[in-house]
Order: sequence, then structure tokens, then C-alpha cells
Amino acid sequence: MLSLLHIENIALIDQADISFGPGFNVLTGETGAGKSIIIDSISAVMGERTSRDLIRTGEKSALVTAIFRDLPDLPWFQENGIGPDENGELILSRKIQADGKNICRVAGKPCTVVQLKALGGQLIDIHGQHDGQQLLDESCHLGYLDSFGLLGADGEEYRAEYQKLAELRRQIAALQMNEAEKARRIDTLQYQIAELERAELRPGEEEELDERKKILRSADQLMAAVEGAYGAVFGDEDRDGAASLLAEAESAVARVADFSGELSQLSESLADLRYAAEDTAERLRDLRDSFEFSPHELDEVESRLDLLYRLKKKYGSTTQEMLEYLERSRAELDRIEMAEDTILKLEKKRAKLLEKVKKRAEELSKKRQAAAHTLKERIEGELRQLDMPKVRFETEFLPKSGDLGLDETGMDEVRFLMSANVGENLKPIAKVASGGELSRIMLALKNVLAENDSIMTLIFDEVDTGVSGRAAGKVAEKMSRLSQSCQVLCVTHLAQIAAMSDSHYSVQKEEKDGRTYTNVRTLDREGRKQELARLTGGVHTSAAILEGAEELLREAEDYKSRLG
Repeated sequence: MLSLLHIENIALIDQADISFGPGFNVLTGETGAGKSIIIDSISAVMGERTSRDLIRTGEKSALVTAIFRDLPDLPWFQENGIGPDENGELILSRKIQADGKNICRVAGKPCTVVQLKALGGQLIDIHGQHDGQQLLDESCHLGYLDSFGLLGADGEEYRAEYQKLAELRRQIAALQMNEAEKARRIDTLQYQIAELERAELRPGEEEELDERKKILRSADQLMAAVEGAYGAVFGDEDRDGAASLLAEAESAVARVADFSGELSQLSESLADLRYAAEDTAERLRDLRDSFEFSPHELDEVESRLDLLYRLKKKYGSTTQEMLEYLERSRAELDRIEMAEDTILKLEKKRAKLLEKVKKRAEELSKKRQAAAHTLKERIEGELRQLDMPKVRFETEFLPKSGDLGLDETGMDEVRFLMSANVGENLKPIAKVASGGELSRIMLALKNVLAENDSIMTLIFDEVDTGVSGRAAGKVAEKMSRLSQSCQVLCVTHLAQIAAMSDSHYSVQKEEKDGRTYTNVRTLDREGRKQELARLTGGVHTSAAILEGAEELLREAEDYKSRLG
């Protein structure tokens, strides 16, 4: 359960610590006092999407910390290797910075907002006013039914098979084309393949041709340079080369090398230089002899490069890309030419898989109809407890439209129908439910669905909209019973619901030094009576109103004592 909520610099809240208790917790206050800020803070620390606009004016960051205790062994703990401390407490925190960055921690260890949201979904379930609107959206009804019937795994198994079927349909559609289109595509592919095959492309060829082109354009300059260098090193008819001069120098020094160690070293150095000069001369000679320049070679190289340039404009920016295009074209041509055989094979496979998918869809539909029957009994039972004794609730099943009568959810179109009064036909909820009835139907549905959850904290944010009088008392009793099995937090404007609480918090707004602040105060019994009187009579609380508030408290205490 949520035992402590610490808030810093969120909207109107400068700093607040709220210690929640087990059972039924209620927050009340004037409109605009900041009750929604507390729910927004809880949502933030649960990893829900938030905005830096929540940061209090003038501050650089905001912080929300939540402490939970008495938690079960949640799947998230196993998946992430993080869990409660030795005292059984789990601390979550989220720092929201003005630059939009978030710093999230679980048990002191950094985590992402995505991880925080996954954990939050296993800790708290928040039901807001918008949930009633979801109930009006018939596209949500199938999800509610599957959740109640614990059909998530069945739905996933069906969906996996349906996706295989959908993929087969896509493959068949890709292969199917009319004859004229097929002929045009074959002609195009055959032309492109022939053009690329005639080119006899070779990886790296373009780079080699570019280098050869540079050499050919500078052939005379290259020949003169290499020939000149060779003559300078090896010599020619008109002069001695460096190798000959080094040989003479070596011979001269060798004759006196025995006179000193230094002369001996110089003789060896001259010998090394002579060897290097002779080796260089041989390399220059080999390079000169390797030069072969055909008069037409430059034209041939430039013509080949021009062909590669034109092909690149059509088939790819490099030779490798053009070769890959060629392989793809060959493969596509093979597929088209073999399409009829391939389609026949795929159609056989599709027909077999379709039977399997239909069978799974029928099995899923039967389970849904069984779940719908149980859901009807449960919802009607819950609504009778919420002062709607004549209500009838049904789940209507309609076949899916389309050629297969299937989609990724199965074969069923599902919507909830109800009749709130005797003699009235069943109709879609949106057409017959008033605001108060809608709130009670949503509460009943959430209560039923909560039985399948391991979530230990439920939050109801003003879900009692449109409820009053005796119905408000029934809603209060329902929430009190619900709090016997899990922690309940409720934001309400109804005195009947507030009176039923085990812990009551007053959210108040005040001004100080030109700034507005929201404060949260835990109420004792006298404070609760005063707050119930305010909820009942507004700012003017007479003795009769206070006595009425006292009576609400006594009735609530008596009801809870009977619950045990």
C-alpha cells in the first residue's frame, strides 16, 4: 500500500508530506484547492506522462517521492532485480526538471520513466472522470470483457495465428497482378538485367579505372621523370650515376680502412649506400619497362567510365549497389515468372491456416460469451448494491464485418447494453445512462475487474460525478467494502462518501507573502465533522447542519462496525 507521499514544488504545493493509512482514504476540499495536484503527483511518480509546467513558478525542479509497504512479490521485481528493502519498504522518486529531463529512482537505483511506469501499473490503479467516457466508447468494451474473463493469453494466441494469416494474404497480394501489368514488368526487368549483365560489372573497377586514367593523362611526364631518375642513379653514356660514384668512394675508403675504426665504419656506410642506390636503380628500371601506353587506351578507359556513370544514374551510386540491384531484379523476375505456382502453394497454406484461425476465433468467442454471462450477473449484483435494483445489463455480440469476418481481435463485435428502468428495452449505455448512473456502472465494472488484479491501491478521482442522495450513500458503502481487501484513495465532493473514510484529508488553499500555497491536513473526528458540514451546507454551517454531519459519521461508524 501507499504509506507516504512527499511532494516538492508541484504547482501550488511548496512542500507536503501525506501519510496514507490502510483502508478507505478520502481527500476533500474546495474546488481549485489542489486535490487534482495530489493525484497528478501520484501519477507522476508512477511514471505517467507529465509536463514541466507542473513545476511551481520560480523553481528549477519538482520532486515527488512515494513510499510503499506490505507489497507482494511483483513480477517487476523479478524482471528488474530491484525490490523492497529489509524493512519491507519500497521508495520511488521522480525529479522533474525545467529543461524537461527526468531523474527516476526505485529503491535508490536509477531507472527510466518507462521502467517506472511499468512498476506503477502494478502498484496503483487510478480511475478518473475520463474512465466514464471510456465506458461510452464501445471500442473499449471488448477489452473490458477480455480483462474480466482473463482471456489475455487466449487473445494473444489467436492474434499470433491471425498475424500469420495476414502475412500470407500480403504475400499473395504482392504476387497478384493483371496480365498487362505483368508483361510490362517482365519487359522492364529483362531489359535492365540484360543491360547490367552486358556491362560485366566488377567491384572496385571504377577506382582502378580512375587511377589508370590519371596515369594515362600524364604518361609523357611520368616517363620523363622515371627515365631521368634512373639516369641520375645508374648513369648513362654522358655521365656517371650516383651508384657508380658511390662505388668509387667506397673503393677509395676501403683501401685505407685498416688505419682506423672510423674509416672502417665509413667504408661500410658507403657500401650500404651503394647497395641502396643499385636497388633503387633496378626498381626505377623495372617501373620504366612496365609502362605500356596504347594510343587508344585513354579513349577506352574514358568510354568505360562514361558507361559506369550512366548505369549508376539508373541502378545505384556504386558498382556494389548496381550488382545488388541486378540480383534483386533477377529474383523479382523469377518470382513473377513463377508467381502462379507460388500463389497456388500460398493459397493452399492460407486455406489451411484460415481454418485454424477460425477455430481459434470460435473458441475465443465461446469463452467470451461465457464470461459475458458471468459479467452480467456480477455487474447487476454490484449495481443493485449501488441503488440500481431494476437495472439490466447485457453484452451484445455481433459478427465482424469484412470478407473473412475476422480481425486481430477475433470474430466478435462487442458492446454493452443496459436498461435502468422496468419496461425499457436494452440500449447502448451512451443512450440510456445518466451521469450518476454512468459513474455507478463504471464503479461496478472497476470493482469487478479489480478482483482479478494484484494491485493493492485503487484511486478514484471524483468518479462520483452526478451521484447524490441515497445513491451517494450506496457508493460510499461500496467503496468501504472495497477497502476491506485493498487500499482505496478517493477524491470526492460528497459528504456521504467522506463520512465513510478511515482517514480523511482536507486540501486547503491559502495566500502568504503574495504567493498561493496548497496545504494538506489530516482531520481528527471534530475536523471531519466540520468538513462534512461544509460539504453539506457550504460556508454557512448551522447547528442543524453540524448535527447532520455528526449523524453521517455515526451511521458510517455503525456500518463499518457491522462489516467487521
